[in-house]
Amino acid sequence: MLTVDFSRFPLAAGDRVLDLGCGAGRHAFECYRRGARVVALDRSAEEIREVAKWFAAMKEEGEAPEGATATAMEGDALNLPFPDDSFDVVIISEVMEHIHDDKGVLAEMVRVLKPGGRIAVTVPRYGPEKICWTLSDAYHEVEGGHIRIYRADELLDRIREAGLVPYGTHHAHALHSPYWWLKCAFGVDNDQALPVKAYHRLLVWDIMKKPLATRLAEQALNPLIGKSFVAYATKPQLPRAAA
Repeated sequence: MLTVDFSRFPLAAGDRVLDLGCGAGRHAFECYRRGARVVALDRSAEEIREVAKWFAAMKEEGEAPEGATATAMEGDALNLPFPDDSFDVVIISEVMEHIHDDKGVLAEMVRVLKPGGRIAVTVPRYGPEKICWTLSDAYHEVEGGHIRIYRADELLDRIREAGLVPYGTHHAHALHSPYWWLKCAFGVDNDQALPVKAYHRLLVWDIMKKPLATRLAEQALNPLIGKSFVAYATKPQLPRAAA
């Protein structure tokens, strides 16, 4: 289930991509399939081990084109182990709401992004996320949990302050908002509640089958209750004199 829309965020074969805070690796895997040279970085050793296994399996099954590469590594988002201007593309999906120094993370992403490079940032959307916080303290008051809720204009201001130029936004995963409201209402750890189980089955069916009816429904609902807010930006090219 991708949050970044690659029709709005073009990726060319051979692009060097950093998936920062990659988690289970969903965006890293898609970039690998598209022929990129991918680095998936996360602070969780367990997540990185699983991502590395999937990269190896994808290579063995021939899922990535010739020339594509994939590396999974542990790392600190506030101290990235890469030289300046290392990547053509940086993706940070559902990560910044967890990090106290979000300005520092953006500064590091800008540092390692090449001039002219592209960045995609996704965070939980304010409205649906606010409902989750209202329904359940346990939803966010956990170690490593969400520490802030971004308004769209606030995130875009952060992106501009970091020296990036936003060029597009959208919302995603409207069908997932009611699921999380149910989880918060019945208990975030209570997966056996009947409404939660029933809605989860619906989501799994939707993800596996991708029926037209739910695709159209989600497209219509995304502007209203989309669970995620997605912003795309570019790093300006160096002035000609400086170059």
